[in-house]
Amino acid sequence: MAPMPLNDSMFLLAERREQPMHVGGLQLFHFPPGAGEDFLRRTYDSMIHSDPGEIAPLFRRRPHRPVTSLGAWSWEEDPEVDLEHHLRHSALPRPGRVRELLALVSRLHGTLLDRHRPLWEAHLIEGLEGNRFAVYSKVHHSLMDGVSALRLLAQSLSPDPDVRGLPMPFAVGARRAPPVGRGPHGGGEDGGLGGLLGVPASALKATYELATLGPIAGRAALKAFFDQNSHLPGLGPRTILNQPITGARRFAAQSWPIARVRAVADASRTTINDVLLAMCSGALRAYLTELDALPDDPLVAMTPVSLRQAGIDMGGNSVGALLCNLATDQADPAVRLARVHDSMEQGKATLRGLTPTQATVASAVALTPMLLGQVPGLRRLAGPGYNLVISNIPGPKEALYWNGAELEGVYPLSIPTDGQALNITVTSYNGSLEFGLTGCRRTVPHLQHLLVHLEDSLAGLEKAAAVP
Repeated sequence: MAPMPLNDSMFLLAERREQPMHVGGLQLFHFPPGAGEDFLRRTYDSMIHSDPGEIAPLFRRRPHRPVTSLGAWSWEEDPEVDLEHHLRHSALPRPGRVRELLALVSRLHGTLLDRHRPLWEAHLIEGLEGNRFAVYSKVHHSLMDGVSALRLLAQSLSPDPDVRGLPMPFAVGARRAPPVGRGPHGGGEDGGLGGLLGVPASALKATYELATLGPIAGRAALKAFFDQNSHLPGLGPRTILNQPITGARRFAAQSWPIARVRAVADASRTTINDVLLAMCSGALRAYLTELDALPDDPLVAMTPVSLRQAGIDMGGNSVGALLCNLATDQADPAVRLARVHDSMEQGKATLRGLTPTQATVASAVALTPMLLGQVPGLRRLAGPGYNLVISNIPGPKEALYWNGAELEGVYPLSIPTDGQALNITVTSYNGSLEFGLTGCRRTVPHLQHLLVHLEDSLAGLEKAAAVP
């Protein structure tokens, strides 16, 4: 039994019916050449009858609160993983358009995962027009973050369309990874003490890093306070996006060529991520104007930053955060992009030089006003720490295949929270930026309109940057 890191257990502590804390992914595939009508049925049957030894240790974990942990969460291994529970086979109603697919995925994403079992599900979905099928999967954020999930997906695919026998993500790493919570000598990372008594070397290192955080955080706070261009936490304006949410979700998705975004970045001497944020800024400005709900002050986005180091195993969470001024008060696309670029550069400078542990804690301090807003009765007193989350997760750069089925698109689903009812997550794949918009079904009306506004916003940035 392995103690759960605090940054992982926070996602369990924050979860309730209105606020499921899992992330998801929707993948669209073209059927392999010559695939029969029973392709998905045979695939599903082979998956649910997999050898239990083919399930990777990460996907055998379930949360547990033993008495000996004094109420702290830990991971334990489920000795009998029921694949028929975790793997589902569904079909779309006719005519099987993307509209029907997104409606199904929206419903699936709004249901809680069963905490008595490992915290993941995968759905094979047939009946999609265009000789395609889809896979929707979800995994609790306490188990892994979005970067880990994309790495896992990539490892279950191949750039060779002729390769067969590829595993589902739940089987990646099976038989190779050590048991949950085990070190190289068979005990915990501390060599056998484990639990509350063990003090691993990694914990001693983290203690030293935290001890050195104070002066660094102080300098960063003073810089942020006196820099008029920096948007302090807690100063996000109140908007219709910052209200209590329900458990029902609505999901919208669309792709844009990276080449279009890169052309704007090159012409404006900014980054692809800056242009992506400016796209969202223009779309949100148009969307809120359409609803007669655009605030006078600019919206603030929380932009997660991966702190995961190269070579580190998948699983768990290693995420920091920057706050970005979206400049939604500015009508000129060029001015908005410049403000977004400046805001992100200042945030990066603040985190530069920090260790991952220090950056994680500094990010948590920056988001304290948002956390206070989750306490009943304080939301009316404290403004939102930020207005929404916008994530950009790099994905595979080449076309990939799963047992001959070509992957057409990868669309991420994420977590709206109480007081932040909209989440925009973007990943890249094979020359495209894949936008996934996840919102509270009640609080964020006409979510699909944002897709039209995103295209209009990108066109406005291209015109402002004089991109041919």
